Amino acid sequence: MSTSLTASGPAVRVSLISVVALLLFPVLASAEWGLNFQQPASELAHEVYSLHMLIMMICVGIGVVVFGAMFWSILMHRKSRGYKPAKFHESTTVEIIWTAIPFLILVGMAIPSTATLLKMEDTKDAEVTIKITGYQWKWQYEYLDQDVSFFSNLSTPREQIANKADKGDNYLLEVDNPMVIPVGKKVRFLVTANDVIHAWWVPQLGVKKDAIPGFINEIWARADEPGTFRGQCAELCGKDHGFMPVVVQAVAGDDYNKWLSAKKAEMVASAADVGKTWGKAELMARGEKVYQVCAACHGADGKAPAPIFPNMAGSAVANGPLDAHIDMVMNGSKKNTMMAAYKGQMNDLDIAAVITFERNSFGNKAGDVVQPSQIKARR
Repeated sequence: MSTSLTASGPAVRVSLISVVALLLFPVLASAEWGLNFQQPASELAHEVYSLHMLIMMICVGIGVVVFGAMFWSILMHRKSRGYKPAKFHESTTVEIIWTAIPFLILVGMAIPSTATLLKMEDTKDAEVTIKITGYQWKWQYEYLDQDVSFFSNLSTPREQIANKADKGDNYLLEVDNPMVIPVGKKVRFLVTANDVIHAWWVPQLGVKKDAIPGFINEIWARADEPGTFRGQCAELCGKDHGFMPVVVQAVAGDDYNKWLSAKKAEMVASAADVGKTWGKAELMARGEKVYQVCAACHGADGKAPAPIFPNMAGSAVANGPLDAHIDMVMNGSKKNTMMAAYKGQMNDLDIAAVITFERNSFGNKAGDVVQPSQIKARR
């Protein structure tokens, strides 16, 4: 088949069909191929997906008509065929037509778009309410009607991040404590932040909302089926912005109630741990895990990844007076605001454990063993 500029009528038509097929390919492509949105898993996500496909088809249709007419005119009315350009100054009819058609198309796109946007903002009649607070670089989830609260941190091993181990299937998209929601129930999310602007985003649930300090934004979702849905912080929020994943697990109602009961029991047990006297080995083991939060700035090996962060190895704080170290971890630094206050982010045991670990690791030889009761007394 010839595709030269002297192609016959049938050849031109075949070429145009090929162009149309190429334009439609992204629209017809499956989400599994990575050429479209992720498969929707909630009522909102289905509406957003359908709206996206509708507008995409309209845009592709416009492109086919406009470029098809342009290429047909170029091919069929070229000078070599003896055509001469028409000479006219204006046409009121044409002006009205090419103004009215885009206007009607925009109105046709605006109607379903507005309906979807209004639905996204309708958070009334929610059966579960979860407050989401963004921190550098983790999320806090508070189930306001259940008195359950916990932090969700990246759980990808630092060895993978440093290219010292093979990457896992969910590299940088795995957490230690995922959010859990019941399938089939409307869940309202109250989104805010503690430090800088973040954005909580889970594509398969069709939710994305800015987390702004001092403001609370609302959005909702209703999961259609059980599953694990992953997302990320979608607002550049500092050094470890890319290490702030979101994981939501949708489970059946009975499993959700069991999870709530287990979480409440875990919180009761955590409160009881404050009165226990912990051995150094126990605190060191727990502190090493908690320190992964600190490693983002101070380095997994105690050596900061950038000059603006202080080394933990040989640190004057970790080797200095214990009271000053406790105060720094609990209340942050007044001189360097990048050192956040962890009094509201960690429980007494975790603070005691991480301080014990920092004062006895990376060559630091302070030798102190900090008990959770000491931390509780300073709150």
